[in-house]
Amino acid sequence: MLVKVVKLKKGIKLPQYQHSGDSCVDLVNVGGDVLIEPFSRQIIPTGIKIAVPEGYELQVRPRSGLALKKGITVLNTPGTVDSGYRGEVCVILYNSSKETVKLENGERVAQAALCKVEKICWEEVEEIDKTKRNEGGFGSTGI
Repeated sequence: MLVKVVKLKKGIKLPQYQHSGDSCVDLVNVGGDVLIEPFSRQIIPTGIKIAVPEGYELQVRPRSGLALKKGITVLNTPGTVDSGYRGEVCVILYNSSKETVKLENGERVAQAALCKVEKICWEEVEEIDKTKRNEGGFGSTGI
């Protein structure tokens, strides 16, 4: 799918797939070197604006290697870039480790997937059908 993107600084690369079978493109830190203190969060600019097509959202997700090796995750996972938003795509990163983490300018900090979104049309009813799980919620299938 063709998606329009604006680069806000010269020299920025467009988000890329690293492998042919990848479902996400990588988002890059363009805000200079950043230190994220333990158990704190930071907004990271990506230097791009994206025209997400109507009926889609751009989901921003953590990078598994960054999460495993440095304890860095996307705080509001998945972050959502709506089709009506036209500002810079930024990522809220959270340091879950006990160490200060340095993210370098140009480092891949998150990944993004373009996902179809269905609009909800509500039908108010008196009851909904029962299922085997029914009202079994948090922890209902065991630990």
